[in-house]
Amino acid sequence: MPEQTYLNWPFLEDRHRELAVEFRCWADREIAPLSEKEPKDDAGLDDLARELVKRLAAGDWLQYSVPSPWGGKYETLDVRALCLMRETLAQYSGMADFSFVMQGLGSGPISLFGSEEIRRKYLPDVAAGKRIAAFALSEIDSGSDVAAMTTNARLDGDHYVLNGAKTLISNGGLADQYVVFCRTEDAPGARGLSALVVDADTVGFDVTERFDVIAPHPLGRLQFTDCRVPTANLLGNPGDGFKIAMSSLDVFRSTVGAAALGFARRAHDEALAQARRRISFGKPIADYQLIQEKLADAAMKIDAAALLVYRSAWTKDTQGGRLTREAAMAKLYATEMAQEVIDQAVQVWGGMGVVVGSTVERLYREIRALRIYEGTSEIQKLIIAGEALSATEAEETAKAAE
Repeated sequence: MPEQTYLNWPFLEDRHRELAVEFRCWADREIAPLSEKEPKDDAGLDDLARELVKRLAAGDWLQYSVPSPWGGKYETLDVRALCLMRETLAQYSGMADFSFVMQGLGSGPISLFGSEEIRRKYLPDVAAGKRIAAFALSEIDSGSDVAAMTTNARLDGDHYVLNGAKTLISNGGLADQYVVFCRTEDAPGARGLSALVVDADTVGFDVTERFDVIAPHPLGRLQFTDCRVPTANLLGNPGDGFKIAMSSLDVFRSTVGAAALGFARRAHDEALAQARRRISFGKPIADYQLIQEKLADAAMKIDAAALLVYRSAWTKDTQGGRLTREAAMAKLYATEMAQEVIDQAVQVWGGMGVVVGSTVERLYREIRALRIYEGTSEIQKLIIAGEALSATEAEETAKAAE
């Protein structure tokens, strides 16, 4: 079992500690038996995702994905709880982590900005696992540069007519509803973006491609051709799209770091066990100082990442508002750290570490995408630098005004 003294840190409350214990016991029973499954085709992948959502819903864990007025656990999304759950799931199964977080991220814009009517329509079924959610932001030439998106929606009476395409969309082809970000206003850049909820059975909506990636997950390309979406499905106001996207990512970006933390903890456990088992030159390789150095570095980096992740989550839960700086630091450091820790775990395992089907080999593939999605490592560095420069500028301005 991974080291758990971090549960006693002051960032967490007793309810979080109780959740961590209860959730791990449940995951041992319900997720561990599925952890070795890695489907080789889209049908098998979709079946596994649906089974995972079904099990999460049966355990009432999806209640953490939406606010309490619409079937959730707490009045607002509890980021520390989400982080603890993602960290735990990632230690068992990347697909389980994916299936859990997409219910939250895919419905997050509805939770944060939906009308009462649209929240009642979608959120209770998301919490009950009856509807699978998706978040459709990326385009072929609009990943990190969100303001460059070209998918557009023209107002026509009481409908928007949506045209364009989205690519590499999680749960693409599997979801029952998609929060689609598009251009509705004449304003340039980010100011012209809006967000619409599009049901999967809407005429003019198609999933035209599924993507095979190194760690299998349901990913698809969405095509909208004169797709008519009721104006009632608009989230917030026209032109609020960028704010909605960034506010949603602000909640869930810290949890990406938590998933990376879970992958790293599992890899470290595998490395520790293998170092004690594997005999080289007559003794366990754990007795060699170079191996001990790898194990020590991993333990230190895991703790450092956990501090950043749970500081970020605590800040969001207790202080509210935007936490761009803290979330960017948590996501950046934890994902880069996990890549290093997993790589060194493979090294400790030696040749067996690159054999397909071994745990460290699977983790090696799972971690790579986390350094890209929800903001690449490079973008996180720009965000952190921008926040630091802005703070310095504000301080200098205040001094000049004195």
